[in-house]
Amino acid sequence: MAVAVGAILALQASPAQAKVGPKGAAQGSASAATDGKQVTVGVSKVQYSGDTKRKGTQATGDLKSVDGTWTPPACWYEPTYSPKEMEAMVKGWRDIKIFGIGDLIGNLYDSKYKSGDPKDGGYKDYNLDKEGKGMFWAAVKNPDRENDPEANLCDKPPFWVDNGQTPQEPLAVSPRVLGEAAAGTVELTPTEITMAPSATSTVNLPTWVWTPGNGFKEKHASASVAGITATATAKPVALHLDPGSPDATMFPGSGTCPINADGSIGTPFAAGMAGQTPSCGVTYQRAGTYRLMASVTWKISWSASTGDGSALPDSVYTAPPQPVTVQEIQSINR
Repeated sequence: MAVAVGAILALQASPAQAKVGPKGAAQGSASAATDGKQVTVGVSKVQYSGDTKRKGTQATGDLKSVDGTWTPPACWYEPTYSPKEMEAMVKGWRDIKIFGIGDLIGNLYDSKYKSGDPKDGGYKDYNLDKEGKGMFWAAVKNPDRENDPEANLCDKPPFWVDNGQTPQEPLAVSPRVLGEAAAGTVELTPTEITMAPSATSTVNLPTWVWTPGNGFKEKHASASVAGITATATAKPVALHLDPGSPDATMFPGSGTCPINADGSIGTPFAAGMAGQTPSCGVTYQRAGTYRLMASVTWKISWSASTGDGSALPDSVYTAPPQPVTVQEIQSINR
């Protein structure tokens, strides 16, 4: 019976349908019971600020760990409902009269939070007598990873936490969770390069590579909830060029071009510079068409208002490959 009920609720009250949820429920909240387990997914109250994609600006890129050891958290638990909000949410579900789903969900909540078994938390009347003294913490999903299987790891029903207490739950929101969540929203500067020659290069003559000035500066994004603010810092370190061919000479020899003081990379080519060596570029030694890859490495760290903080693995943002055609004709850039 529990499995059947779970299947019905998963269909009728899925997160995808949350915006048409019950009156009194937090907008975007959803409930489901699966295999006898009741779960509530709430709307995150985390507030973002700074250089963050959460401000409604168009995303320019996502941080990706160089070694694949880190990704932003997929879900966490945070203070979501006051006792009155929990009670109002259940009343809202009962207003839904389709196939008795509303009453079914309401009964599930009542059995746990209104007249709950002491073995299951012992909640009474939605803890209304504790209004202002704590919150029900519920699972929330990171919008960037809500379809990731890891977002389903937060599968516990809402649980009560007194004000000033830290829940004994590894996935509960914490300075680190907020710091990593903030890092996942940093709006990066696009990795776009300019080349000269821009169309066709010549064997054994350098192709200059540069980026506009003032582009690559530190980025800061903050996330705040439950009295904690964590700020993630993304600092551009260098641009790395991969010529797409073993028969190429890089400038500098490592293929890694440093960030200039003004936030630019490389030196723009100008008339009269044809005989010079570029500070950032490549010379191809064979004719052909190659895919030049450019990627910027960012050092990531976070710090919180609690005094906590740490570094995260370096991340890289790679631009789409740039086709480079190299010909045998010997000519001079002007």
